Amino acid sequence: MIVDERIVDYIHSLETRNSDILETIEQEALKERVPIIRKEMQSFLKVLLLLKRPKRILEIGTAVAFSAILMSEYTEEDCIIDTIENYEKRIQKAKENIRCAGKEGRIHLLERDAMEWMRKLSGPYDVIFVDAAKAQYLSYFPEVIRLLKKGGMLISDNVLQEGGIMESRFAVERRDRTIHSRMREYLYLIKHDKRLETAVVPIGDGASVSIKKE
Repeated sequence: MIVDERIVDYIHSLETRNSDILETIEQEALKERVPIIRKEMQSFLKVLLLLKRPKRILEIGTAVAFSAILMSEYTEEDCIIDTIENYEKRIQKAKENIRCAGKEGRIHLLERDAMEWMRKLSGPYDVIFVDAAKAQYLSYFPEVIRLLKKGGMLISDNVLQEGGIMESRFAVERRDRTIHSRMREYLYLIKHDKRLETAVVPIGDGASVSIKKE
């Protein structure tokens, strides 16, 4: 837990309900242990979208389409969301959820490898939301920066690893060291790349928001 658990509980107590379809998807995901964005990240994302008012969004990591549907509810009807998922079991559930939400016309599910898809896409995107395998964020970056328009917003979720990101790699379990080191590289990159202005925020499992300046 990055933030004091009592503060998180209090913030959660202030939350209002999502739409019925989102509430249903969230309960099913929690039951099946499918990772979706946390309550505080949901609120943060809603505010960012209302501020940005994007027309094109790219999401890397659909899971069961919870966040894609949430983003569709907090953007205008002409906003198109391309979302990429590689895990077959989740692809089928995502398709079902998108259909149940009546969002097939706005949410385009791109199946299989994210890098292959990004190389094919032309952009530009107003918002890119990265919420996939954490070890791959660094690999995705060159394509992400290519696809993001000037003034566009890059949102990256789960960047602080429950606070473990601040630890030495030798304090991290051996199996997690590659993810740990690559995420640290990613955070350094997005904070120091001159094309971006980035804030790292300790909410949920950590999030970063970057604006492309050039």
